Amino acid sequence: MVRAEIITIGDEILYGQILDTNTQWISLELDKIGIKTIRKSSVGDQRDEIVQILEEAQKRADIVFITGGLGPTKDDLTKKILADFFNCPLAYHAEALADVTDFFAKRGRELSDINRDQALLPTKCTIIPNKQGTAPAMWFNEQNTIWISMPGVPFEMKAIMGTEVLPRIVTHFKLPVIVHQIRKVVGIGESYLSDLIQDWELQLPAHLKLAYLPSLGIVKLRLTGFGQDKVQLQQDIDAEFEKVMPLIKGFVFGREKDELAAVVGQLLVTNQATLAVAESCTGGYLAHQFTQHSGSSAYFQGGIISYANDVKEHQLGVSKAILETDGAVSEACVKAMAEGARKQLDTTYALATSGIAGPDGGTEEKPVGTIWIALAHPNGVITRKLTQGGTRIQNIHLSSLTAINLLRRYLLNDLAE
Repeated sequence: MVRAEIITIGDEILYGQILDTNTQWISLELDKIGIKTIRKSSVGDQRDEIVQILEEAQKRADIVFITGGLGPTKDDLTKKILADFFNCPLAYHAEALADVTDFFAKRGRELSDINRDQALLPTKCTIIPNKQGTAPAMWFNEQNTIWISMPGVPFEMKAIMGTEVLPRIVTHFKLPVIVHQIRKVVGIGESYLSDLIQDWELQLPAHLKLAYLPSLGIVKLRLTGFGQDKVQLQQDIDAEFEKVMPLIKGFVFGREKDELAAVVGQLLVTNQATLAVAESCTGGYLAHQFTQHSGSSAYFQGGIISYANDVKEHQLGVSKAILETDGAVSEACVKAMAEGARKQLDTTYALATSGIAGPDGGTEEKPVGTIWIALAHPNGVITRKLTQGGTRIQNIHLSSLTAINLLRRYLLNDLAE
């Protein structure tokens, strides 16, 4: 296994003024060619701290990627620090000087002394041209490690990586094959999922590793295979997922890039069915989950955001008696909302939500996070009560997700009413 470390340099990253997207992009590209990223670090524009992190990286990585600190201003320290670190002077590099001169000439601008110094490079480096900017990248083969220093500007870094760095790495190292597969799971928490599949997990072959990647309401199960034969690894991973599928079939809705609402949308299309929504506490977020996906017009008819009780009554047909006796946050209300939306928009199915998203509005009887959802279908209405304790946006998101999953399970005949 070839081990990589990625270091980003710049005070602006630590201050939060610039979002570091470089490390994520680099590690994704390295994964594609079989290199394992073992550490990601960010460091400010302080010489001692940069040197310290270089010394640490040298002890644990086979290849070190550095982005940032190659600009022409005094706070850009990377070149000078690398020259000292590798015990060599800075000198003008003829090819780099020609490139930066040409860069300014093509733009009708004069080459200043500060920009000319972009061609001042450590003598031990191999220059990597930068076609998108003035600061060349540098390749060092020193201290049993490959070091690659690149500009921090993302579009410059990506161009250099794609055209120059990655092809050189592939020829320099004998790389293993790394294969990932993901199954996306909804409707079960990470800890419950782990308990459910622990026997299967313990019996996985040594060359396959399982990871749980949780997000709000969704857990990704990722199997990673390490070896030399990509096809065989794919087959091994498929076989293992087939073994565990009987345990988790009801919770799995897709793979790598599948989104829950889009998956449900395709089920609706397959069934030649249509959908409407009636939303109170989710305020349009449920509708957005469907309409954000291209092609949703094939099944999604529309929705009514009935935030006020008057709208529930006059647009969805919720009776005044329900609103006065049971309240807006009740099974009776959300059931009537779903039925009203299905009737008003003439659809096969309708989803409805009503609840207390918070942070205010809760009572002892109905605390914040009390949500009712309903699914109206041709033969009746299914309701569910949720008791959640998150923030407002978490409650809105989880309520929408649960409603969509309720419809998914109904469409798959995987639901006990």
